[in-house]
Order: sequence, then structure tokens, then C-alpha cells
Amino acid sequence: MSQGKVATASSTENAGTPAGSAVDGNTGTRWSSANTNDQWLQVDLGASAAISQVTLNWEAAYGSAYKIQASSNGTTWTDLKSVTGGDGGIDTWAVTGTGRYVRMLGVTRATGYGYSLWEFQVVGTIGGTDPGGGGQCATTNAALNKPSSASSTENAGTPASAAFDGDNGTRWSSAVADPQWVRVDLGSVQNICKIDLRWEAAYATAFKLQASADGTTWTDLRTVTGATGGNQSYDVSGSGRYVRMNGTARATAYGYSLWEFAVHTTTTGGPTDPPPTGGGELGPNVHVFDPSMSSAGIQSQLDAVFTQQESAQFGTGRHAFLFKPGTYNVNAKVGFYTSIMGLGQNPDDVTLSGVTVDAGWFGGNATQNFWRSTENLSVQPPGGTNQWAVSQAAPFRRMHIKGALNLAPTGYGWASGGYIADSKIDGAVGPYSQQQWYTRDSTIGGWVNGVWNMVFSGVVGAPANSFPEPPYTTLNTTPISREKPYLYADASGYRVFVPSKRTDARGVSWANGSTPGTSIPLSQFYVAKPGDTAATINAALAQGLHLLLTPGIYNINQPINVTRANTVVLGLGLATLIPSGGVSAVKVADVDGVKLAGFLVDAGPQKSDVLIEVGPQGSSADHAANPTTLQDVFVRIGGAFAGNATTSVVINSDDVIIDHTWLWRGDHGDGIGWNVNTAETGLIVNGDDVLATGLFVEHFRKYDVEWYGERGRTIFFQNEKAYDPPNQAAYMNGTTKGWAAYKVGPAVNVHEGWGLGSYVYFNVDPTIEVENAFEVPVKPGVKFHSLLTVSLGGNGRINHVINGVGGPAQGTATIPSKIVSYP
Repeated sequence: MSQGKVATASSTENAGTPAGSAVDGNTGTRWSSANTNDQWLQVDLGASAAISQVTLNWEAAYGSAYKIQASSNGTTWTDLKSVTGGDGGIDTWAVTGTGRYVRMLGVTRATGYGYSLWEFQVVGTIGGTDPGGGGQCATTNAALNKPSSASSTENAGTPASAAFDGDNGTRWSSAVADPQWVRVDLGSVQNICKIDLRWEAAYATAFKLQASADGTTWTDLRTVTGATGGNQSYDVSGSGRYVRMNGTARATAYGYSLWEFAVHTTTTGGPTDPPPTGGGELGPNVHVFDPSMSSAGIQSQLDAVFTQQESAQFGTGRHAFLFKPGTYNVNAKVGFYTSIMGLGQNPDDVTLSGVTVDAGWFGGNATQNFWRSTENLSVQPPGGTNQWAVSQAAPFRRMHIKGALNLAPTGYGWASGGYIADSKIDGAVGPYSQQQWYTRDSTIGGWVNGVWNMVFSGVVGAPANSFPEPPYTTLNTTPISREKPYLYADASGYRVFVPSKRTDARGVSWANGSTPGTSIPLSQFYVAKPGDTAATINAALAQGLHLLLTPGIYNINQPINVTRANTVVLGLGLATLIPSGGVSAVKVADVDGVKLAGFLVDAGPQKSDVLIEVGPQGSSADHAANPTTLQDVFVRIGGAFAGNATTSVVINSDDVIIDHTWLWRGDHGDGIGWNVNTAETGLIVNGDDVLATGLFVEHFRKYDVEWYGERGRTIFFQNEKAYDPPNQAAYMNGTTKGWAAYKVGPAVNVHEGWGLGSYVYFNVDPTIEVENAFEVPVKPGVKFHSLLTVSLGGNGRINHVINGVGGPAQGTATIPSKIVSYP
């Protein structure tokens, strides 16, 4: 599409290397820029297009880091691809997006010269389909003469309806204030591909184009700043029944005024399509076994997937193995992105010989055995001990080990922590080399040892509280808990069981028979599969279905919006959401009893403000009787590629339970670097009465956790500070050295934490210091128990544990600094 089109550039080396030479189809001519990093080459396709591929044929002066971007107006740009570690030659990238203008924005040059391209080729379809909606973007105005409303009107002669009547001589205008909005009701949820605005002289310089399924919870389709009025057209991607312009800054002393507001939609997801239905097959990545199958055949399938997944830390494979009730003489070795699950109502309905994890793939080091799970079955280990040598994001739930449990790799190599809940281990649990561990609402036959931070709540058989030596922090009960929803099967087919809330819980939920709760048939779930769009998923949620994410990767260009109370969103096999265009991955309304469980969010290359938001800003409803829960919901920024997000999770609703999460800014893999996978904060809690049980948050560039809600509680916190600040000057919070791992806001009056640890390992500049690992207000109601800090091998120093109290963590001996209680 780009050949022979008009091209411009930020600069040219000389008259012989103009921008047009990169789009002339001649590999003997080239464009080259001035000798600075921030340079760009742009082509005007002449009309909006669906873009599927971009090819760059570099001359010797290439870009080692750059972005491919698209724009509808040449002013506001969307990232289609962020590239790091480029090696020149010919780069061909598959992309998805729309725009009239496409550009290469240089970030880092590979040589002392500028950027130089023989050819810059853009492939796609002029006026093509909208990749988010899957259909042709209609030229007709879906908003014409539809019901409308506005935040205000200037007078009776300028109603909201005048912006949707097709008459350029009538207009809507607002009161003289910011913000103001005007909206239209399309009559049904539809896929929205373009919005046209025809402004009167009183226009907006900044505004948002937003969509909503219910007229209450809004999703940003486009945020516009620096607008100049006149006729404006914006390619967007999203779905909703309601569409609005939400003005945030006026250009004049008058209100906002629009002659016309047109909305264009695609056919897919529109009113002529059948609505999404519940139930259906679980897809090719779900492997279902029953006892009539041969043990050798089942073992062969397990081993084949393990061979693929054992070392595929950032691979694309996703698998769930489901065992129907019965006994199986097999050992399920569990690799990355693999879940082993029993389909009985209770754990003892399914028995395997082993569900095991070791670390042979990584030389006996288990510190990277992430992203896998086992739940709802029993194990009868032939040798008496089952091995589960994992670290973060590897939940062990509703398990019955008819013997002992070993949490260390063969050879007792390093291992950095994990999580057990609602499980019964008849023998002793041996953590051995595990640095930290959290066990909740379980029954164990004993606990062998402790390294730094072993935390128990509601565990029958747990060692007595003895911190600092041995380092056991033990709470007799868990104040509030609700076990994770799980898939099971009965005579009617597949169902999802939703356990009831427990207060002051102790021991397993199934100690006296089946776990109390409610059962939901699969017919009430939209069974999503990779390739489903967010628009389709949201349409299913909007009509009242729950959501089951089957194993795979879901690329979404709008948030998954959960607006209905008691909705269950359950992932299998670490189903993974990747948001594009800087949108959020999941947004939950301020409603009762939503359950988010069992999925991973991988931040996209264009920076999102927030990846998961529970409750909009200002949420205030009381959910104490029926809290929202996040369980085994993980976030990753970098590692698979250069992802970016300002904040991973924001909790605005009250009474939320965060039960086992790992929010991780990557420290290894692809797309890693202080200015590459940028992410400032892991978790921000604004809601009151929020409880975290099993909170793992690591490597963010500023505070890892910020807590501003009242009466917050955390039982177990594991943290490593960012590895990669370049120097102390780059790692200052004002005049304070470094950023605390866990900050409680100065206005908070009541907050409590048990068993919290923070570690440093500055591998770029080991002289960097952090002043305090924990930063909290000094008030009677703010209390902490069993705190520790560690400098790993002396690579960095934490001067104090909390608020200037506690000795430094420093030195190559890797000896923790501990505080029993504060204040």
C-alpha cells in the first residue's frame, strides 16, 4: 500500500536521501536521517487502511530499537510493534491495526550514523476490515436519529438530539463547564470502528470517545489531546450499546458544541448476528481422561506435552489435563503453562500416582519454575513423597497428598517460594531450600524447616508462631476466605463449582464432606477460545453469561468488562490475555461477588495505564457480605516481549480478597531493561477492608505496593526490588534513596500485615541502596508482624526494615535483617 505514496521524515541526511526514496520500490535508493536517536519516517497511505504487515529493508545504518506506529490523523499515534535488539537486514513484522499514516519511529541507533532504509513497505487493505470487529466498517451512521442525552444543554434550542439528526444546521451545546458529555444509544451492543465529529466554533481541545454496554461503566476507545476542532474522524476499535464524547478541556470560554456526531459500526457483533451462546467444547488444548483409558496412553500424552513445556518459559503453549473420577497409575510431570485438575466434586474422587515438578531443565535451580498449577485431586506417591519444586505463580489447591510433600528440587538447589491452599498433606511438608512459603486453610502432618519466611494461616498441624527463629509466622485462622471456583463433571456434564465465603477459616473446606457453595452448569458460561475478540466476549458477558477461558493466548483490543454481580471469569491452563493499544485487560464494576481466577495478563507493547481494575475510581459500595475475589490471577510485564504498563492492578472497590497473585515486572527473558519493560507500580489499593492472602509483587520501578484504603490486611508478602536501576541517581524517591516495597498512605489509620519480606539484588549497580523496605504511617492502628529484609549476595543494601527501624540488610553472607513487630 505504501509504494509511491507521499512520505515525510523528521530529517534527511542530505538532498540525495529523501523520505520518498524509502517508498519508491527501488532498493538502490534510500532515506537516511540526521545523526540522532529520535528520528522518524512516515508514509501517507491516502486513506484509512487495515494494516497486516510492515517490512523494513535496512541499509548498514539501522535501528537497534524502534517502533512501528499507525495514526488516523498523523498526530495521535498507536504502537503496532515495539522492537528491541534489532540486528539490521530485512525486518518483516506481522501487525494488526488501522490508520491512514504509518511510521517507523527510531528509538536507538545501532551505529554512529542516522537511520537509513532502502525500503519501507506497508501491507494491508485500503478501506479494509476492522481487525477488532472482524467486519467491514460501514459508511452509514449508526447513531442517526437514535435516542441521546447529555450532561447539560446550553438552552432548549441546543438539545443532545441535534447532534444526531443528520442536519449540519442544528447543534448540541453544553453548559460552560468541564467536564461535559453527550451520548447516543445505538439500541444494542455493536462493534464500533469509526467516530466522526463535526465541531461548531466552541470545540474541545481534549476529550475521550467512550463506549459502554450498560450506560454506566465506560471504556475508552480514544483519548484525544491537542485537538483543533473542525471535522474530525477517528478510527477506533471496541464495542458497546452506548457511545459518548466526554469533553475534558474546552478550547473557548463557551461550552462544548457539536453540529454532528456520527458512529460507524461493523457487521460482526451487530444486531444481525446471533448472540453468543453458553456451553460447548473445551477446545484442543484441554485433554480429558477417564479411568477406562490405558495408563500407558495417558502417560504418553502427559509426557509429550511435558517435553514441549518443560523449558518453554516464555512459549505460547497452554494446556489443561482434566481427570474424571477414578484412579490413574500415572505421574503427571508439570511444565510451564500446564494445569493438572481433577473433575470430581472433591479431591479424593480422583487419584494419581504423582503430580510432580523438578528443575532438571534449569540445572537443579527451581527459582524459575513459574506458571503451572495442580488442583482438586489426590496423590498416592509410590515412594511415599510427592515432589513439587516450584516458585511463584504455581498454585497448589484442593490437593490431598497421601504421604509427604517435598518442595525442593533434586539436589536441594535454590527455590524462591510458593503457595498451598485448601489442601491436606498426610505426612510432613519439607520446604528445605525454599526461601519463603505461604500455606492457607489446610491440614498438614508437620513442617520440616524454615529458611527466611514461612507463613501459615488457618493451618491444622502448622508449627507454632516463633518468628524470628525459626522463621514461622502462624495465624490460627484466616479472617476471610473463599476458595477458588473449579471445573468438575457430573452426570449432567461439566459444571463450575463456586465455594462459599468462610470467616475465621481453619483446615480444608472439604473436611466434613463436599465444600459448601453453589454449582453453575457450563451452559451458563461463554466458553472462549483463542481467536475470540474482546467484543465477542463482552457481548457474552453483557447478556448475562459467565466466562470460561480455555487454554491459549487471547489478543484483545479492548478491556474485558465485567459489569454483572456474581460473574465468574475462570481460566484453564494459564489462559493469557494480551491487551493492545494501551487498553486495560480487565475492568470490573463496583458490584458484589465477582470471581476472577486462573489466568495470566501479559502487558502489551503500548503502555497501559492499568491492566486490571476492580471498581472504577470512587467506588464506595459495601461488599462485605459478598466480596469480589482475585485468585491465581497473575500479571507479567516483559519476558515474552517488551510489555509496558504503569500499574498492574488497581483495587478501588471495598472488601476485595486478593488470594494468591504474582505481579511481575520481568527481570529476564526478552524485552527486558530499565527503559524497555517500563512499569512503575504493581498494586494500588484504594478500597477499604481489602484482604491480601499470598501477595507476591516484584521488580517495579517505584513502589511495588501502595495501599490507601482503610483497614487493609496482608498475610504473607514476598518482594524483590527491581534488579536493573542503572545507578543511585536514577533510583531516588525525591531525596530518599530508592523506593519502599510496600507503602501505606499517610492518611490511613488502620492497617495490619503478617509475614512480609523484601529483598534486593541490584545486578547493574550493586552499590545502590534502599532506605526503607516498608514505609507506613506511625499510628496506633498500623501494625506489622514478622518483617524481614535481605541483600542477596551483597548486591545492594536495604538500610532499614521499616520507617528507619531495623538494621541494614547487606553483605555477601545474605543474612536477613528481622523485625518481630512494629511499632
